[in-house]
Amino acid sequence: MRKRVVVTGLGVVAPNGVGLPAYRAALKAGKSGITWHEQLKKLNFACQIGGAPPIEEDDILKVLPQTDYHKLSEAMIYAALAAVECARDSGMAVDLLKGYQNTPVDWDTGAFIGCGVGGMDTIFEELGPVMAEAEEQEPGRGTAPMGTDIVPKVMGSSVSVAVGKFLGLGGQTTTNSSACNTGTEAIFEGYKHIQLGYAESMFVGGAEGSHYGVWSGFDAMRDVLCSKYNEMPGKGSQPMGAGACGFVPAGGAAVLRIESLESAQKRGAKIHCELVAAYCNSGGQRDGGTMTFPNPDGVARCIRRVLKDSGVSPSAISLINGHLTSTGADPREAGSWIKALELPLEKFPLIQSTKSMIGHTLGAAGALEAVAAIDQLSQGYVHPSINCETVHPEIQKIAGSIPHEMIQKRLDYVIKASFGFGDVNGCLLFKRWE
Repeated sequence: MRKRVVVTGLGVVAPNGVGLPAYRAALKAGKSGITWHEQLKKLNFACQIGGAPPIEEDDILKVLPQTDYHKLSEAMIYAALAAVECARDSGMAVDLLKGYQNTPVDWDTGAFIGCGVGGMDTIFEELGPVMAEAEEQEPGRGTAPMGTDIVPKVMGSSVSVAVGKFLGLGGQTTTNSSACNTGTEAIFEGYKHIQLGYAESMFVGGAEGSHYGVWSGFDAMRDVLCSKYNEMPGKGSQPMGAGACGFVPAGGAAVLRIESLESAQKRGAKIHCELVAAYCNSGGQRDGGTMTFPNPDGVARCIRRVLKDSGVSPSAISLINGHLTSTGADPREAGSWIKALELPLEKFPLIQSTKSMIGHTLGAAGALEAVAAIDQLSQGYVHPSINCETVHPEIQKIAGSIPHEMIQKRLDYVIKASFGFGDVNGCLLFKRWE
C-alpha cells in the first residue's frame, strides 16, 4: 500500500528573491532576477547576462557560523541557506549560530540534494591559481598551500553533506546529478525513499553556483545561451516566446521537506500540499532524443506514468509548470504536453515557465520550480510567464493557456516536469491540501 507523502517545508535562494516571502512576491509581480554581469563581458562571453541570488556576506553570516562559511563553496552556501529556511518552515527549531554540533541526530530523516556542475568557484578561484603557482615553484614543494578544505568544497556530494551536517541528518544523505532534471529527480528519489520505508521524512532539492565557471562551457556552445539581449537583461529569458534565442544561465537553490502523512500528523506539522506521484525516465537518445533534445515519446511516457500512478485525469490538472527554457526545445515540449494529456485544446490547462523570471538554474531548476508550483497551489495564484507576449508560432495553438499576468485562482492539481541533457526526464504531481 502506498504511503501518502506531503510537503511540510520550503526554502529558496533564487535570483529574484531570497526566502519564500520574497520569492512569492517576485513571482506574483512577474519580477525578473536576470542582470548584466560585467565579469562576463571582460571574459568575452557571448552571453553576458545571468541570474545570481541577491545575497551578501552579511546576510549569509546571519544564518551560517563564520567558522563554517569559508569552508563552503557557493553551491553549498545556497543549499545550506535554503535547507535552514526549509527546516524552520517545517517546524524545526534551527539556530546554527547558537551551535549545532551537540544537537541529536535525526535517524529518521535524510537528504537528496542534487547539483549539476558544483564547485566551479572553488576550482577557478582557489585550486587553479594554487596549482598554477606550484608549477612555477621548485619541484617537490607539493600542493599544501591550497588548504585542507578543497576536497570537501569540490566533491560532487558537497551540497548534501552541508545540509546533512547543519541539520544533523542520520538517514541516507547523498547528491544526485542528472543535468537539468537534477532537482526534480532529487524529489523523486526522496519520494521513493519514504515509500520504501527507509525514512519518515527527507530534505530534497537542488543547488547550483552562479560563478562564471559554471556557465562557461554552455557559452562555448554558442547557440545554447541567449546572446541577443545583453542590453536588456530582463527580456533575455523568453520561454514560449517568438524571440527565444537560448537559455539564460543562473544559480540558486531550493529545498523541500517531504514526509509521510503519518509523520507529519504525528508532529502536528503544517502541510503545504500533497505529492501524489513522481517519476523519472529516459528517452534512450533514440527517435529524436539526443544529448541536448529529449525523445518526445520518452517525455510523454513520463508524464503519463505520473497521471496513471496518481489516478488523476488530465482534465483535473489546473496548471502545468513546464521545463520551458527559452530555446528551440520549447515547441517540442509543448507538443509533448499536448500529446501526453490528450485534451481538446480549448480545455488545455494553464501553462507557465518560472525560468522566464529566474533563468535556467541547471541542477537547482527543478527544485526552484517545484517550490513555485507548490506555493501557487497552496496560496491560490498563478504567476505570469513573462517575455512571451508574442507567442512562438509553433505554440500558438495553446497561446490562450499562457498567463501573462498574475491570476488569483484556486488550483487543485499542479504538474511539474523537467527534461535534462542526456535525454532524461522527470515529472511531479502536487495536490492542494484540504
